Amino acid sequence: MHAIRTLAATAALALAAAAPLHAAGPAGGRPVTLIVPFAAGGGVDGMGRLLAERLRSEMPQGVVVENKPGASGMLGAQTVVRSSPDGTTLLLGSAGETAINPLVFKSKMQYQPDKDLAPIALIARVPNVLVANPKLPASSVEQLVAYGRAHPDRLTYATSGVGNPQHLNGELLQSLAGIKMVHVPYKGASAQLVDVAAGSVDLTFVSLAGALPFIKSGKVKPLAVTSAKRASFAPDIPAVAEYAPLKDYALENWFGVFVPAATPADVQQELAAAIGRALKDEKLVASLRDLGGEVQPMSQAEFRDFIKAQTAVFAKVVADGHITAEN
Repeated sequence: MHAIRTLAATAALALAAAAPLHAAGPAGGRPVTLIVPFAAGGGVDGMGRLLAERLRSEMPQGVVVENKPGASGMLGAQTVVRSSPDGTTLLLGSAGETAINPLVFKSKMQYQPDKDLAPIALIARVPNVLVANPKLPASSVEQLVAYGRAHPDRLTYATSGVGNPQHLNGELLQSLAGIKMVHVPYKGASAQLVDVAAGSVDLTFVSLAGALPFIKSGKVKPLAVTSAKRASFAPDIPAVAEYAPLKDYALENWFGVFVPAATPADVQQELAAAIGRALKDEKLVASLRDLGGEVQPMSQAEFRDFIKAQTAVFAKVVADGHITAEN
C-alpha cells in the first residue's frame, strides 16, 4: 500500500513538473527573445515587432524584440545558433542569412543554416519592386529590355549589397533578358531610392514599403514586381514574368522564424503552432501586407521543403552570375 502511494505521489510530481511547459506556452514559461538581424526602424524590424506583439497573446511569459544587425544578417543568426536550444531565442531570418549567404560567403560563414538552425514557420514572402528614374526612356519591362540591349553596360542598378536578394534580382534579369547592367551596391534602401530619384542610378530593386513614398510622389516610377504573379498589395504593378520572354522570372525575399537545431521537437512544434495561430489574425496579415509581405502559412515540413527549393533557385543565379562576397 505504501509503495502504491509512493508511486502515485511520484507520478503526480512528474505531471506537475511537466505542466508548465504546456500551460505557460512555448519555452516553458520563460520570456522569449525574437532576434531581428537588421537595424531598428526598417521594414524587417517592423515585421518582427508586429509578430512579437501578436505572439504575446500566445506566450504570456513575454516576447521581446532584440536587434542584432551586422555582417549581412549573419551576426544575429550566429547569436541564435549559439543560444540555449530551449525555445527562448528565436530568429526572424530572411532568405539572405538562411539560404543565400552560404552560397556567397561559403567558407567565411561562421555557421551552417541547414545544420545549425531549425526552420519553424514562414512569416511572409516579400517581392521586390523594380523602380526607375522617371527620365529613363523605359516605362515597362519590355521597354527596359529593349533599351538595355541597345545600350549594353549603360544601365545601372542599385541594391543594398553584394549577394542579397536585390542583387540576385538584377542578375536574374540580366541572365534571362540577355542584357548587361552595372551593379551599384549601397548600404541601405533609402540611399538607393534617393539616388535613383536624382538620376545618379537608373534602377533599383526594393521592398514596396520602402519605395511607396517615392512612387506616390512621382520621384521614381515602378516597372514591375519580382514575384511570379502580381502582388496583392500592388495589383496595378505588373510582374516581370508578364513580359513573355521573361516568363520564368521569379525571385523574392522571404522571412521566417528559426531556432537552434538542437531545440527539442516538442518545443519546435509548440512554437510552430503558436505562430500558425498568430498568422490567422487578419489584423496581423493586413499589417504585414502594408509592409509588402504576402502571408503564406505553411506547416513546418512545408517550410523546410520551401527553403530547399528556394536555395536551388538562388544557387543557380549565384553560379550563373559568378557572385562572391568579401568580408
